[in-house]
Amino acid sequence: MPAVISVSRRTDIPAFYTEWFMNRVRAGFCHWMNPFGGRVYRVSLRPEDCLALVFWTRNARPLMPHVSELRERGFRFYFHFTLNGYPREIDSHAPSAEAAVATLRRLAGAVGADLVMWRYDPVIFSAVTPMGYHLERFDSLSAALQGSTHRCYVSFLDPYGKTERNLRRLKNEAGLELRRPNPDEQHELLARFVDIADARNMTIHVCCDEAPPDIPVQQAHCTDADVIRHLHPDSSLRLKSTPSRPGCGCVQAVDIGAYDTCTCGCVYCYATNSRDAALKRRAKHDPADSILWRPETLRGVDLENIEQRPRGPGDDPMRSAREAAAHIP
Repeated sequence: MPAVISVSRRTDIPAFYTEWFMNRVRAGFCHWMNPFGGRVYRVSLRPEDCLALVFWTRNARPLMPHVSELRERGFRFYFHFTLNGYPREIDSHAPSAEAAVATLRRLAGAVGADLVMWRYDPVIFSAVTPMGYHLERFDSLSAALQGSTHRCYVSFLDPYGKTERNLRRLKNEAGLELRRPNPDEQHELLARFVDIADARNMTIHVCCDEAPPDIPVQQAHCTDADVIRHLHPDSSLRLKSTPSRPGCGCVQAVDIGAYDTCTCGCVYCYATNSRDAALKRRAKHDPADSILWRPETLRGVDLENIEQRPRGPGDDPMRSAREAAAHIP
């Protein structure tokens, strides 16, 4: 059965691993290892087996030269593009806001504004990012992105295990304490965001938090059934909702990324222990391999000899992906 392929919640494949991804597209498959058990799965990347490719990135520039090839091969896809412009204390190696705006606008010109979802997330409060900072930043970014996207996804800082360790480290080393906005602050911020976004022909979608009933925001679906149906206008698709955590409205997807491989260095990231760990893994990455990151236990192993293929509910890579997502800490 065709699957939605997530590329990827666990790392920024367009920014750092485009060469690997395009090699796997041309090969027609990749391998993915469940980090909570170690099983290796073969994932088809043939266009007829992929309902949609859902890209997650802060920098789509390395992938953009390949958009036409993906289309010619018959893939349907859309992008989640994170752009919040935090200070370097928080996002140490993410692209600057100016560079990211320029890239998002170019991407929208190539694929269409309806297929580029702007993510202003997570919202973090601190001495350098108070309420006023977010209102000014959201206003300026939304003005710069007007016409290049029609959806903005917003979430609030979640205290995952990896996140808490990195936040403690930041507080101890730099004296900067980051926190999740309280419910009243969230409500005020969302109400102000809606007013700003409405003037820019954008809607606000709340990710993994309950949408307040008195504010015209929508519940987010990052792997979104409506968007995927839009990519297949001549088909009647039945897509199953498989939330990975409370407040999630996503449909079932297979994620082909690997934890601890994104080198953006965002201190709030749930998918990376530290930038140093990610740099070490990236240094061992082989663009010609069938798996994005190969642990030492699999060095020299022919993955086709050990790969799993779904035979039933207990051997379903999509289910494994959901279980992994549910245990992100």
